[in-house]
Amino acid sequence: MSWRRVRLLLTAYCVLLTVLGCGRKSSLLLERQARGPIADEPSVAQRISWLLDPSTQTSSQDGVEVSVTHATMGYLNQLFRNKQLFGTYAGLNPFFPEQLVFYVKIANRSGQRLRINTERLILLDDRGNQYQSLNPDYSTALAEAKAPVGTATRGVFEEARPGYFGIGVPVGKILGKSQQRYALMQMSSLQSGSLYDGVVYDGLVSFWSPHAAAKRVRFLLNDIKTKFDANDQAGKVLEFVFEFAATPPTP
Repeated sequence: MSWRRVRLLLTAYCVLLTVLGCGRKSSLLLERQARGPIADEPSVAQRISWLLDPSTQTSSQDGVEVSVTHATMGYLNQLFRNKQLFGTYAGLNPFFPEQLVFYVKIANRSGQRLRINTERLILLDDRGNQYQSLNPDYSTALAEAKAPVGTATRGVFEEARPGYFGIGVPVGKILGKSQQRYALMQMSSLQSGSLYDGVVYDGLVSFWSPHAAAKRVRFLLNDIKTKFDANDQAGKVLEFVFEFAATPPTP
């Protein structure tokens, strides 16, 4: 097969990729980013480097100790460069300035099994907006929406090699950053499940950035079930509330 024909096939592939994938915004990003007034929607999920005070808070109930720390971009950049933690995936901070991230550590010394549900984690601002925690799919979708189409096109042309049917398309090259981002978030995120007595569990939780005019935010780590009976029904539910003064840095 001639190189000219290879180029034509690659061009057609890139056009198809653009139409079907890169040129279309993920439906995840079309959802409302907060439960609150519609008028506030344009001012949430902005690129703001928040300063939260106090940056770290700790609370205890019934032998369960929870510590919450505001994970700044500087904190996250340093964390994800740690090759001892993330191996070959290290280097990329998978979060964006449009997100507010917390590092959460839960120490279970209650003598009971706990069950945590990260889908029930809530962030509230003083503007009357409520934010759900984001799963890795949201950050992956945001990364793909930000990636320029030209980047994928250049990757195909630069790395193309003869292969099956005469061309080799480096799909791994095109999707590499998205896969790396998803893997890092899966490895570092706080995930739902059981937490037995004596276990210390930690991870990251992210939300869309609060309304740009917010002055205070509350992080609710709720629906922590414990004291299960023989039918695996929880006899008690714990809730931890952490309130922060929120100010954007001075330009």
